[in-house]
Amino acid sequence: MYDIIIIGAGPAGLTAAIYARRAGKHVLLLEKNVFGGQITYSPKVENYPGCAALSGNELAEQMTEQMLETGAEAIPATVLSIRDAGYTKYVMTDAGEYETKSIIIATGARHRHLGVPNEERLIGRGVSYCAVCDGAFYAGRTVAVIGGGNTALQEALLLSDICKRVYVIQNLAKLTGEANLAQALRARSNVTILCNSVVDDVTGTEDLDGVRVRKTTDDTVARLAVDGVFVCIGQVPETEAFADQIQLDKNGYVPSGEDCLTPKAGIFVAGDCRTKAVRQITTATADGAVAALAAIKYLESFT
Repeated sequence: MYDIIIIGAGPAGLTAAIYARRAGKHVLLLEKNVFGGQITYSPKVENYPGCAALSGNELAEQMTEQMLETGAEAIPATVLSIRDAGYTKYVMTDAGEYETKSIIIATGARHRHLGVPNEERLIGRGVSYCAVCDGAFYAGRTVAVIGGGNTALQEALLLSDICKRVYVIQNLAKLTGEANLAQALRARSNVTILCNSVVDDVTGTEDLDGVRVRKTTDDTVARLAVDGVFVCIGQVPETEAFADQIQLDKNGYVPSGEDCLTPKAGIFVAGDCRTKAVRQITTATADGAVAALAAIKYLESFT
């Protein structure tokens, strides 16, 4: 039986594992996708203390290596459900069932989809959610980035280095990302920013060939011929597997304060999947530390 099972290996989960192992706990870390989480898709990280500038993938690799060096066990597996039986808790995965004394949920969030016609059909055929992953396929071509937050602006800057033309389509009256990113984007001659605009449809028979854009101020509609669309409109928490054990809020997040506690004794939550006002790498790592220390305190209450 494990002392702590951590579900999710983003910055929150990796930090929790490091703290738990330093306390001598028997730790298992489960991750269904890539170790490092969503940060691996960030082209450049410039706001993490101690690292002036590096790619998200580099930062994720460093965190993962540090976690593994502590002796924590790490298994690629999809968690299907959890069950709280008091002192013993069970984590059911596609790789088997694991017993533990405590659980830290650090599953983060996945990319939000537009929900427009043809989107799902054209994923991988022009519709993407990661410029780091797919941007090179559109070198010298025309693309659209949907969204106006930090991620969208970073992706647009990355794409503007290699693409002929980049459209940034934002549903609000202004870009909402950091001012320095917005300023850098406006300085690019091959970038066109369309505010008060939403994408109603993506078009194409075999591959994407354009988007239909509607102005929210007057409902006028125009078609943009683009070769690729990068959707950057936020995320959805990865919490479905826990809905029968922990009550989620209306958006699917685990309700919890800065103490990272849940109503279930021995079950904790950390990172972007919990209710919080700020979701950054630094706040995720802080959550990981807090959740791990809370789990350690819980375990020590039995000794």
